[in-house]
Amino acid sequence: MDFSYPPVAVAFRAEIRAWLDEHLTDELRSEGGADMVGGNLERAHDWNRLLADAGYAAIAWPPEWGGRGAGIMEQVVFAEEMHRAGAPGTLNPIGLSNIAPAIIQWGTEEQKRRFLPPMLRGDDIWCQGFSEPDAGSDLASLSTRAIRDGDVWVINGQKTWNTFGHLANWCELLVRTDTEAPKHKGITCLLVDMTLPGVEVRPLVTITGDPEFNEVFFTDVRVPVDMMLGPQNEGWRVAMTTLAYERGTVAKLHLGSRAKIQRLIDLAKATPGPNGHATAAEDPVIRQKLARSYLEGELLKLVSERAISAELHGRAMGPEGSIAKLVWSELEQHTVEVASDVLGPDALSGQWARDRVYSRALTIAGGTTQINKNIVAQRILGLPRDR
Repeated sequence: MDFSYPPVAVAFRAEIRAWLDEHLTDELRSEGGADMVGGNLERAHDWNRLLADAGYAAIAWPPEWGGRGAGIMEQVVFAEEMHRAGAPGTLNPIGLSNIAPAIIQWGTEEQKRRFLPPMLRGDDIWCQGFSEPDAGSDLASLSTRAIRDGDVWVINGQKTWNTFGHLANWCELLVRTDTEAPKHKGITCLLVDMTLPGVEVRPLVTITGDPEFNEVFFTDVRVPVDMMLGPQNEGWRVAMTTLAYERGTVAKLHLGSRAKIQRLIDLAKATPGPNGHATAAEDPVIRQKLARSYLEGELLKLVSERAISAELHGRAMGPEGSIAKLVWSELEQHTVEVASDVLGPDALSGQWARDRVYSRALTIAGGTTQINKNIVAQRILGLPRDR
């Protein structure tokens, strides 16, 4: 592994750090350093526009579309500095990070001009219409149909686990347009206006009490043919472009996880311990669990840096993303479990309690543990498929 910061990344660190010191307010820091969709939307929009005007909303985008054409190490530096400062992310994370690269690669010039500028500034929020009740991990089994009627597609079906669907203006939607073709071959990608007649969004309230996900129903929704992204029946290839960028974001997950582990270690050193120990950190069982979480955090950092190193040497991120996702999701679950040991009954309320129940989703969302283990088994270990 060869991982170092070239001069251009060092210079960029100084630039973005100075900009954040000038523009980031305590009010913005109070948003928690995550995306702001769940918070004050007006403030989130203002911050998104400020980032866009400075060229920081999507630094990896090509300059002609408002980005900086930033290389991988500049992207790493940007993530590190945003995290260091406690800066919120953008209003439109799925659109900017996942959907925009697919539009840039597969879209027509007219589609790029129409969708990329408002996406960059947060004027349009996007969601992905991928998963269905019977097509989650096996996404190619999707059954939402689109039938051609002259110059429009007529869509009927249902999507679920749709993040930001209740806020989104547009949706990158996968539909089945050829029922006779093999399941990976008969899919088309459409760009769908969420205000069209026949689109119904029903928020799903999770165990945390948050309406984070949505069901979306399509009943005779008419979408112009020129809203196809990529060729007809080639939607699986477009989807893989989108998902490649989604999985690629795992390379920076260790920043938040390792900071959370450090907060927990500090908390354990200041919290009275069980069984007569002065602090929770002095209890040997709790100390061993804390050590496991700490080591898993360092492992996640190592896996992430190996993936970045591969990119630097001309090899696109492959199964490393699945390894990082596996380590991250299990690390997050282990960490919040230890928080319950450290805090005892006090862990039943507040942020640690919320994180504890939310963590159950982390081995499902963004690729289940089982799917990621299959990827590792087949693509890294060379094991055969289970017959």
